[in-house]
Amino acid sequence: MSDLGWILTGQRVPLIDGAYAERDDRHEEVLEAFLANRVGRWLRRAPSHRVRQYFLDAVAAWEATVTVADDEALRQQFGRLALALKHEGLAHSRVAEAFALVREGARRTLGKRHHDVQILGGWVILGGRIVEMQTGEGKSLTATLPAITAAAAGASVHVVTVNDYLAARDTELMRPLYQFFGLSVSCIVEDMEPEQRRHAYACDVCYVSNKELVFDYLKDRLARRHADTRAHRLLLGLAHGEPPQRLLLRGLHMAIVDEADSVLIDEARTPLIISRTEEEGQGQLIYGRAIELARQMEANTHYRLTMDRHIEWQEAGRHFLTHATADWRGLWASPRWREEMLRQALVALLLFHRDQHYIVSQGAIQIVDESTGRVMADRTWERGLHQLIEAKEGCEISEGRETLAKMTYQRFFRRYVLLGGMTGTAREVAPELWRIYELPVVTVPTHRPPCRIRQPDCCYADGELRWKRVAERVHEIIAQGRPVLIGTRSVAASEAVAAVLQAAGIEYRILNARQDKEEAAIIAGAGEAGRVTVATNMAGRGTDIALGAGVEEVGGLHVILTEFHTSRRIDRQLIGRCGRQGDRGSAEAIVSLGDELFAHFQPRLQRRCAAWMSRHGRSELPRWMLRVLVWMAQRASGRLDARSRQMTFQSDKKQSEFLAFAGKVE
Repeated sequence: MSDLGWILTGQRVPLIDGAYAERDDRHEEVLEAFLANRVGRWLRRAPSHRVRQYFLDAVAAWEATVTVADDEALRQQFGRLALALKHEGLAHSRVAEAFALVREGARRTLGKRHHDVQILGGWVILGGRIVEMQTGEGKSLTATLPAITAAAAGASVHVVTVNDYLAARDTELMRPLYQFFGLSVSCIVEDMEPEQRRHAYACDVCYVSNKELVFDYLKDRLARRHADTRAHRLLLGLAHGEPPQRLLLRGLHMAIVDEADSVLIDEARTPLIISRTEEEGQGQLIYGRAIELARQMEANTHYRLTMDRHIEWQEAGRHFLTHATADWRGLWASPRWREEMLRQALVALLLFHRDQHYIVSQGAIQIVDESTGRVMADRTWERGLHQLIEAKEGCEISEGRETLAKMTYQRFFRRYVLLGGMTGTAREVAPELWRIYELPVVTVPTHRPPCRIRQPDCCYADGELRWKRVAERVHEIIAQGRPVLIGTRSVAASEAVAAVLQAAGIEYRILNARQDKEEAAIIAGAGEAGRVTVATNMAGRGTDIALGAGVEEVGGLHVILTEFHTSRRIDRQLIGRCGRQGDRGSAEAIVSLGDELFAHFQPRLQRRCAAWMSRHGRSELPRWMLRVLVWMAQRASGRLDARSRQMTFQSDKKQSEFLAFAGKVE
């Protein structure tokens, strides 16, 4: 496996001297990092149009020879190619031959032939880049090109999806193609036993969600007692007299990350943690008291909420805490501890909102991922925040957790020997993808010219006018026989829209974190004539809304955004549900000046816009003002999020170096 780095990347890759192949963490000096960034970015820049066309021509030339071969001849040619790939690496001529074989294999087994844009997309991924492909361009089929080629070269390939449903779906859809070439394929889903996981990871290609993958890697780290060197493992074995535990993964050879911006960027602030229940605790009393105290405190008197959403103590707040806890013993006697506990309690009260950041289901707190709108099962906040929110909502307070292993997505994915990905929205975060993962972003054109119409956005002075206009637009669109998808940011907002539609006598289906089990059925019918679907971001990624009979002729699916998101990428994902693969479609945004994005990230400009509307007797903001307001608010939000992710990355990196030096858990 020592030549794996050369086979996949064409260069010597520093690997960790551990149980399986994974890239060593890079700890360059400042000058070394600067030079590597400049030179590496130039070497891995997007291929020119001439080079792209040369590769497409090479694939077409090979295709002309393989289409006349029978199935057995095709398999024999693939076997010879696999040997060549293991000796020569991923040379362009060999990759072109592999892609031609996979294209022909897909035509015979799936009835689908890879388009040229999919060929380009697969080539970009195999080169260790992120390909930006518009929604509906067939990313699942595209992934088979680099996956089969890398597997033929001897790599263990992980196709990383955003949830278990997509992992299982794509495995079954693409299984005939992998089996045609004699490759094994499987998937990892929740509740699998360790032996089942071990078998799935042993396959040539494994489809797995990002969460399951990182947790399994952390389990391997724990099984190895966190020892990275052979010498350390040998010493531990001699000392304990125990045989080493069987690991789950074969190694971190190659990962193809679907929805790469969601996994590598949006998830980057949240470390994944393996923990166990602490033996003793006084959770009910401590967290309940903290929430009671926090509710008594006054903003701008006892504390101040900063623009970057941090709690800063005022002197009056410290005095209040000292007097309020004067008779309390234990940890409350420590000024530093009680200030941190109350800071977390204020965060729970002020910054985390029910039916937006979490829902209460069967008396338990369930976290909602704002970027996807889905419940994150078995995920909890750390540092007591989860228990404080339980106290806030009157739920039974869960026991505290002791961290056994912890890792961020940033540090994990940097360990792959070869990393590539695909998404419909990457260009906004291209600088960060390069800075953290050294992944350039390459945009490929659509297979068919897009026919989506972007209608003018409008912003009203208050929420009532916004909802009234939404109901009017829905009436207009369904009268044409077209389906409507209404996008919201939170569970609460989706239910507010539903109430407005019900009052207007409009039939609808609702899809949010409360109805996640009905997702497939709701999405399957969302493209039918006259159908109205209200959805959070669950309908934004990984979903394909097929148009019903006659819908294309009358204009296709219409998408209404009722609130802009903190990231323009999420808006683009939702808009991308219409006008897919050259279909007709349209989209518009109907928002309110009081929306959270404006209030949190551009409050001063928001007030000026409100004053202008009041002064001129206008109920609707001019479109040029709205464009400026949205651009500035999303830019401010993006900068804050990027800074937060960078701080998380640097903190995680330093902690890793310290723990590695001390020989402890990551």
